[in-house]
Amino acid sequence: MPPKRAEIRIIDSEILSDNWFSLKKYTFDIQRRQGEWQRQSREVYDRGNGATILLYNRDRKTVILTRQFRFPVFMNGHDGYLIEAAAGLLDNMDPESRIKAEAEEETGFHVSHVEKVLEAYMSPGSVTEKLYFYIAEYAAGDKKSAGGGIEAEGEDIEVLEMPLDEALAAVESGLIVDGKTIMLLYHVALKGVLSPS
Repeated sequence: MPPKRAEIRIIDSEILSDNWFSLKKYTFDIQRRQGEWQRQSREVYDRGNGATILLYNRDRKTVILTRQFRFPVFMNGHDGYLIEAAAGLLDNMDPESRIKAEAEEETGFHVSHVEKVLEAYMSPGSVTEKLYFYIAEYAAGDKKSAGGGIEAEGEDIEVLEMPLDEALAAVESGLIVDGKTIMLLYHVALKGVLSPS
């Protein structure tokens, strides 16, 4: 199916918050499929794009994940500590360079070769962010530091090495509930990435 571009006329925009990132309210007209125009308004949070990576070890059949506190999920009834793949905002870097740096900051593993697997919008109803998804193989010798993130940015990240089967079971049990991480774990499992090459 060929892509279809929306017919939009932006009528007005209002900044609601410009504290950490930008939250705006837009009023716009959109042409519906039958041809008539309809006025709508939406709030849009723009925090920039990001990248995420799942590190895996083919011989050990393990993956590297992180655990850190996430205040928004805490406010939605979770205990707050999410198990996730390493990730971060691009901060004006290209996705591949940013995710290599982020992997080392968060996990302590230096990776020189990454494989891009997909791009996805994670919350398209309200957030502009697009995520770039990567995987990379790691070995014990690639560990250059303890990881843990950047303390000055409020990061306090625990690094977890987990068998892939255990990580997949954690998705099924509800222990792993982070969308990007679930997508990467299922990608690795479905594509047979940890099978002998």
